[in-house]
Amino acid sequence: MVEERVRVVRCGGSRLNFRRAVFSADSKYIFCVSGDFIKVYSSTTEECVHVLHGHKNLVSGILLNPNNHLQLYSCSFDGTIKLWDYLDGILIKTFTVGPKLHALYIPPNAEDSVFLTILKEDPDVFQLVSVKLPKSSSQNVEARERTFVLDYVNRSPKCIDFGNEGEYIAAVRDFYLSVYFLKKKKTCNFTLPSTKNKKNAKNRFTCVACHPNEDCIASGHMDGKIRLWRNFHDEKQYTYTCLHWHHDLVMDLAFTVSGSSLLSGGRECVLVEWRDGAEKNKEFLPRLGSTIEHISVSPAGDLFCTSHSDNKITVIQRNLDARAVIQGLVKDRSISTGLMVDPKTKALVLNGKPGHLQFYSLQSDKQLYNLDIIQQEYINDDGLIQIELKKAAFSHSGTWLATVEQRQENPSELEMQMKLWVFSKKTQGFSLNTKIAMPHDDHITALCFNNAENYERPMLVTASRDGHFKVWVLADDSDIYKKAIGWTCDFVGSYHKYQATNCCFSEDSSLLAVSFEEIVTVWDSETWELKCTFCQRAGKIRHLCFGRLTCSKYLLGTTENAILCCWNLLSCSLQWSAKLNVSVLEADPYSDHVAAVSQSAAGSDLFVFKPSEPRPLYVQRTISREEVQWGVFVPRDVPESFTSEAHQWLNRSQFYFLTQSQCLLTFSTKSPEEKLTPTSKQLLAEESLPTTPFSLLLGKHRRQQDTRSSETSENELVQLPLTENIPAINELLHTPAHVLPSASFLCSLFVSSLLLSKETESAEELPDVDMEENKESDDSDEENDLTEKAQETHNTDLRDDVIHQLSKREEKELRKFRKVDYSWLAAL
Repeated sequence: MVEERVRVVRCGGSRLNFRRAVFSADSKYIFCVSGDFIKVYSSTTEECVHVLHGHKNLVSGILLNPNNHLQLYSCSFDGTIKLWDYLDGILIKTFTVGPKLHALYIPPNAEDSVFLTILKEDPDVFQLVSVKLPKSSSQNVEARERTFVLDYVNRSPKCIDFGNEGEYIAAVRDFYLSVYFLKKKKTCNFTLPSTKNKKNAKNRFTCVACHPNEDCIASGHMDGKIRLWRNFHDEKQYTYTCLHWHHDLVMDLAFTVSGSSLLSGGRECVLVEWRDGAEKNKEFLPRLGSTIEHISVSPAGDLFCTSHSDNKITVIQRNLDARAVIQGLVKDRSISTGLMVDPKTKALVLNGKPGHLQFYSLQSDKQLYNLDIIQQEYINDDGLIQIELKKAAFSHSGTWLATVEQRQENPSELEMQMKLWVFSKKTQGFSLNTKIAMPHDDHITALCFNNAENYERPMLVTASRDGHFKVWVLADDSDIYKKAIGWTCDFVGSYHKYQATNCCFSEDSSLLAVSFEEIVTVWDSETWELKCTFCQRAGKIRHLCFGRLTCSKYLLGTTENAILCCWNLLSCSLQWSAKLNVSVLEADPYSDHVAAVSQSAAGSDLFVFKPSEPRPLYVQRTISREEVQWGVFVPRDVPESFTSEAHQWLNRSQFYFLTQSQCLLTFSTKSPEEKLTPTSKQLLAEESLPTTPFSLLLGKHRRQQDTRSSETSENELVQLPLTENIPAINELLHTPAHVLPSASFLCSLFVSSLLLSKETESAEELPDVDMEENKESDDSDEENDLTEKAQETHNTDLRDDVIHQLSKREEKELRKFRKVDYSWLAAL
């Protein structure tokens, strides 16, 4: 078997807030950009119904086809425009334009033209062009014919809009507003003061929206003001009025379908509805959780949706009631906790909302839940120093979770707390068990639990800049019933007053390694006796990790001077070292492989090796152009079966890594489509449909059938033909519904294909056939001869298209099946 090439793929967790979300015409679905893909969500169940895959780079714009509301246009950085049938998830056509496409616009009256934002010249000079989409029966069409429309435009789609049913284009950039009239081909330019005076310095435009059927343009500004422009057909007679509620910049604007209201949002996390464009008529939807970056309105006008900076989409009803929330991987904060795996749910765990840990399912590509660690209301103020979640670690079984939070206004005032959380089987969540104020006198640099299987005596180690590492154990409190347990300090260690920077346990938890700047110390976890020290004088230790399984006798460490060291714990000597600038060092807990990501001028490189030998088993250059900050091995649900030594590290676990721009990537031999659209996800979407009386009745009948079939012995089961082997059924199920003939025409053909021909009876004899069956089947030898001839003819001529032939035993069971009582249908 030839094994496929391992490549880097996006594994989910992509930004849902990169562009505005788009509603379907009936408001049942929401389309949003997600990396190289387009995700189709149900606006009621929040489930992902389809993933449209076909682009080879980031998708930069999506819009409904104005001539067919069952179709969707998309553009991408790969230079193509694609047309989709979103109900069936089918790519209809691809138009190749050429340059990188940054935004897509389709005015209401456009027949075969679209408008695109492309890069004119570096740096940061963009232009708006019109592209004619040729009509062709081919699936891949060249669309190279471009017409220049506007120069010096902003790359953001929020800064260009079409107004009054496509009569003009409004474009803003810096302190300028340009209005281009399509019929007259005339441009009017308007400028706001841009002096260094503080009053005018925030006049810069941030977004623009045009009234759907009137000559009115709304513009948002950095100072929080909204300007409503009128009479802009003349550069000298224009007027504008101001609306002001936002205290910070206006992130996005959108008119309702009728144009009676204007929606605005920003960093206040509040959706504001300005009715009739009047400042006195305001309605608010507050506490939406994070900055509003985009606002969308459904074509039917019954729903709004807001895209937020924490990678969330909120679906809102017309009366400003939140209806649903689609939450992606939160990327609004720095990832100070690193990447972890919850041992119980196998979810990816990292910093989420401010003061929260997020649990993210990589299999279903959705957030499971948030755990509030800080347990304080977050105040959105740039000048305010917040309490931050800095460190977190899980115990081996996932029963315990340790977190460290801190706040520091100046170097002499450090506020720090360590919390221990226990998992409750009853509530299926974590509850606070122990709170320790100021566990150290300085910042905690690392914390880790022991790896032993003995869960009754878990152990936690913290290392700090104060020069100490502390061992915390679970002990009984002074409760007479011995039911209250909490964490207490059991041992404090240090080494010549050096700062403790890293700590980790060996696989069997018998040894603890703690690094003190340039020195690595190894301690006995039973007696806390210092066993040995390693010192290479090659810079401060950056990472520490023990080998696993067959390599458990080795200890790995990296230094700030780009040295990777491997020490042998049995001989207490350096086994080997290599010149490598390692930014991520992770050991696979389910094998003896170790992954190291190094930084170079070209980007980040991956090296997979075993500590027992310095030769790498697998090397992949430039896995990312930017710096890789975190990495983690996640166990597979179903192990792979790679035989080559270079790919065996992918058998038990999958390596995920996070880049500087918080892009989550992984290594796989499967296509990204297979990773993002498992069959279970499609089944989950179907199961989440609303319950109806007919579905309840049908479910009850199915349960009755399952009960009867379970009572039937295994040797009496009827083997019916598999539908996936019948080409007619395959075509019927996989062909889009709108191109099929009518149901009345197909019904008779479909039923006929399922009928069993009398000539397909088999003359095979089975040993356990009763007398009644023999009497009915052995009436004439001539009939048996005809049956055998028919069988031979079918086997040679029809091959796989033949319907499964029934034996005598199967025919007998079929006759019994005909006697089943279907009187329950009369009650429908």
